Amino acid sequence: MRLCALSVDLDEIPNYFAIHGLDSAESGGRGLSAVYDVAVGRLMALAEEERVPLTLFAIGSDLARAENRETLHAAHIRGHEIANHTLDHRYDLVRLGRDEIARQIGGGAAAIREAVGEAPVGFRAPGYTITDEVFEVLHEMGVKYDSSVFPCPAYWALKATAIGFYKARGRPSRSIVDTPNVLRAPTRPYLVGRPYYKRGTGMLEIPIQVTPKLRLQFIGTTVTMAGPTGARKLAEMCVGEPLVNLELHGIDVLDERDGLEALAAHQLDVRIARERKLASIRAVIAALRDEGYAFVTMREAADKFV
Repeated sequence: MRLCALSVDLDEIPNYFAIHGLDSAESGGRGLSAVYDVAVGRLMALAEEERVPLTLFAIGSDLARAENRETLHAAHIRGHEIANHTLDHRYDLVRLGRDEIARQIGGGAAAIREAVGEAPVGFRAPGYTITDEVFEVLHEMGVKYDSSVFPCPAYWALKATAIGFYKARGRPSRSIVDTPNVLRAPTRPYLVGRPYYKRGTGMLEIPIQVTPKLRLQFIGTTVTMAGPTGARKLAEMCVGEPLVNLELHGIDVLDERDGLEALAAHQLDVRIARERKLASIRAVIAALRDEGYAFVTMREAADKFV
């Protein structure tokens, strides 16, 4: 069994300004809804051309906008899975207290159900940061699978460094760093224990993909910055894994021409031409398809590992 799931976090552009400790007003209002207005359409076209299903992790509060609801519903009708990325994408979700954690998870699920007519069964935490308490809430709400654990030393170190850098410059990031214990978590799908980074008998965790030997990050940012040749090599490093869980973001198919000039001054991947980004994603799909991988939604992948 060789499966690949392509998922996309639909973090809208103000979230990226928040990561850099900036106010999205710096954009002058340009491009702030580019993920729903532009990226989702590009992703749907890519999925149709490559004949692959997607799993879209949506933020509930974004669905207050009618155009976003219509876009997400259209994706659902076309067979793509819609999963829960919380109500407000609070990077500090794990610090909010149990009642607010439950409100964020439940509110996100309710907004998605109202928009597409079906409750989500999957969850991903903002910033890949999760705790045993969050897992308890997910279990109580009947969530089928989570995909938040990211056992990647390089990513953890870069994130911690960036947060420290922004703090030193007097513009603290909204993002937070996870416990380094997450780096001990399994790299393949597993039932969580307590603590969650150990195997147990709990709910299914589908970790964010890393290469099996070196635990290098294999996510949209890495793929698009590597270019088609580098992206294919990264994909080949994952061959042999029973499930390749490639996590993208909507911004991975956008560039500064999509109204993101202000963000491009702070975020390198926004300066990469969208044509090159799309070519890199296609290179990954081709590499894995050549190795016999079947493309499925996260829900379908979860069915194979429960």
